[in-house]
Amino acid sequence: MTADATPLTAHTERAANKIFFGLSTTAASLILATLAAVATFLLVEAWPALTDTSGELAAKVSWIKPEDGQSLIELAGYLVFGTVLISTVALLIATPLSVGIALFISHYAPRKLAQGLGYLIDLLAAIPSVVYGLWGAIVVIPVLQPIYEWISTYLGWIPLFAPAEDGTISSTGRVAMSAGIVLAIMIIPIITAVTREVFLQTPKLHEEAALAMGATRWEMVRMAVFPFGRSGMIGATMLGLGRALGETMAVYMILSVGLSYSFGLFNASSHNTIASFIAGQFPEANTQGVSALIALGLALFVITLLVNMLARWIVSRRAEFSGAN
Repeated sequence: MTADATPLTAHTERAANKIFFGLSTTAASLILATLAAVATFLLVEAWPALTDTSGELAAKVSWIKPEDGQSLIELAGYLVFGTVLISTVALLIATPLSVGIALFISHYAPRKLAQGLGYLIDLLAAIPSVVYGLWGAIVVIPVLQPIYEWISTYLGWIPLFAPAEDGTISSTGRVAMSAGIVLAIMIIPIITAVTREVFLQTPKLHEEAALAMGATRWEMVRMAVFPFGRSGMIGATMLGLGRALGETMAVYMILSVGLSYSFGLFNASSHNTIASFIAGQFPEANTQGVSALIALGLALFVITLLVNMLARWIVSRRAEFSGAN
């Protein structure tokens, strides 16, 4: 009986392995197929707008105005600039806060407090972006407006905080800085969650060895935790940047939109993002307008893809020395 059961068991295991391998391969291929399908859709639908001359496209799309020096390519340049500027502001605010929160949860907070903070961070990630937009427009902007005026008064010599050409700043607070702050709050949970898990993977022997050599807690973190988690922190930051680049509703509800290459974060009607512009123009767009908007979406798709490819490249460079993977 035992001799007969052994070949049957081995055959069953081989069959199960083949089924599992097939399912895994199908799932991985599905991801690539989905990415290729999205890219193909964007390229095919955007092709009519990409191949039209500026005059022909302007005759069909009201928000393209060649007489103002605004072709589709120039419009895309303004929007890419605004998208990158606001996302960079969000990243500069969110990254140090996220790393500090992750470090506190993983190495400083008592276990019960760390567990509660972890749940809170995960809860923040689950809040819809439209709620962040409402909160930012109703609560955050009125608080920030006096601060903007004070910063512009005393630090206006810095281009980022300089007032407009007429010497004033926005009276509504609906500026790039407000959008960047709200986006920073939105991406903090993502960066914190990934960074926390990377920090927790630091080998205990490395930490104990540093402490045994007389290092303080901060020196142990600097010598053992940060080097081990550097690639993971960079990957988490790039992941947060990808989220900020594609955010739509929060920016749409907060920002007073405009088109320029201004670095003034407190100037009204000076910036817009690709996602916010698409959301604002899509409801009334005709066929050619939809094609032009999809062309802008293609630009955002390429930017996001490049950001994620850069993150994977950075992480893979030190994969064997890092807890990122």
